[in-house]
Amino acid sequence: MLARMQFAFTVSFHIIFPAFSIGLASYLAVLEALWLWKKDEVYLELFNFWKTIFAVAFGMGVVSGIVMSYQFGTNWSVFSDKAGPIIGPLMGYEVLTAFFLEAGFLGVMLFGLNRVGPRLHFLATAMVAIGTLISATWILSANSWMQTPAGFAVNEAGQFIPVDWWAIIFNPSFPYRLVHMVLAAYLTTALVVGACGAWHLLRKTAPRRARTMFSMAMWMAAIVAPIQIFAGDQHGLNTLEHQPAKVMAMEGHFESHPDGAPLVLFGIPNSAEKRVDYAIEVPKLGSLILKHHLDAPLAGLDTIPEELHPPVAVIFWSFRVMVGIGLAMLGIGLWSLWCRYRGTLDSDPWLHRAAVLMGPAGFVAVLAGWITTEVGRQPYTVYGHLLTANSVAPIEAPAVSASLLAFIIVYFFVFGAGTFYILRLMARLPRDTMPELDEGPIRTAGVAPGPASPKSHGAHHGL
Repeated sequence: MLARMQFAFTVSFHIIFPAFSIGLASYLAVLEALWLWKKDEVYLELFNFWKTIFAVAFGMGVVSGIVMSYQFGTNWSVFSDKAGPIIGPLMGYEVLTAFFLEAGFLGVMLFGLNRVGPRLHFLATAMVAIGTLISATWILSANSWMQTPAGFAVNEAGQFIPVDWWAIIFNPSFPYRLVHMVLAAYLTTALVVGACGAWHLLRKTAPRRARTMFSMAMWMAAIVAPIQIFAGDQHGLNTLEHQPAKVMAMEGHFESHPDGAPLVLFGIPNSAEKRVDYAIEVPKLGSLILKHHLDAPLAGLDTIPEELHPPVAVIFWSFRVMVGIGLAMLGIGLWSLWCRYRGTLDSDPWLHRAAVLMGPAGFVAVLAGWITTEVGRQPYTVYGHLLTANSVAPIEAPAVSASLLAFIIVYFFVFGAGTFYILRLMARLPRDTMPELDEGPIRTAGVAPGPASPKSHGAHHGL
């Protein structure tokens, strides 16, 4: 349990930074493309503003990821021994392709605009954005294989060895998980950018830049949120097929429903009594959503041995947090479309206040979704084949608890300071430039300075 807590703590800190940097890298590429296309300096100004924030977030993501990966060899050495022949190459390719691509072009993107020229600089920005997507691809492929293992055999030593790499990489849940995660990263970034723009619109510090970033963020929320809801539904259907116990826990279905299952909106899961107390539910709607038929039968946790049940309460609530925030994203996207139609997108203070409040919501949704996925896989590390209890290293509890305490103290100090610094950077959006002031002092029309006459010169010195 301590080893699981440590990994959960470190991965929770880590995932928020890649979720932000994946979306922000693509946003930077879009900003630079718009600058090259439209020749509007506001896009370059926003690019320079957000690239600094990206650099800080990228650095914290790298550091937290390295620390997290070491736990495979410390707390989870048995898992590494058994699953290493498959997980190792996938993570190695993430470093060799994605991370090297990002790191190779990152310096050019951050410092090279005046050295390599606009077009080559845009190529570097695009390569960084592509690198973040490739990184997500490899990591999610490895994680998806642990959820829906395929293309492997087990040797005499009990190790998972590759048989078909195409089946391993493109395992049954990988396409759904990749789309769901990348869209989540884009929505997370859109909400942060929108919150920053809304904050400056409320303060009227840089209306021109704030209007541009807020408008772009609201377009992303309005377009991507419905797509994400659809992608999440498809991912849920795939999970029902390959990991039915996870969906049973998400839905709070302790018992089977042969004539149509209800949709439990809220309640308190009671694992001891195998029921959801104080349940608020809609009859047969669960079957309609999961099987697209009101009377379709749905199996419950009563069909699975109790020792293989995942922790129902955690998954039940984390899933509802994720879905609730997803609906809130859809709501603010539709609200922005209505304000855009009315011409009040830049002037509606209530929309701006709501956007500021929604700023961190994407991170909460990502964490809630990750908890649903990972806790829902329990009690397995490799679903259906390797129990978590059989994956942990033979280490003593005091050693794990001491390192966990050290992680908590160091992480909150280091990453708390980094997050505070990012918020300070967001609050310092430079004011809009005013060319008529930059070109020199303003002259009153029709009045030109001339040489002072001797009389006036003498009078000046006399004063």
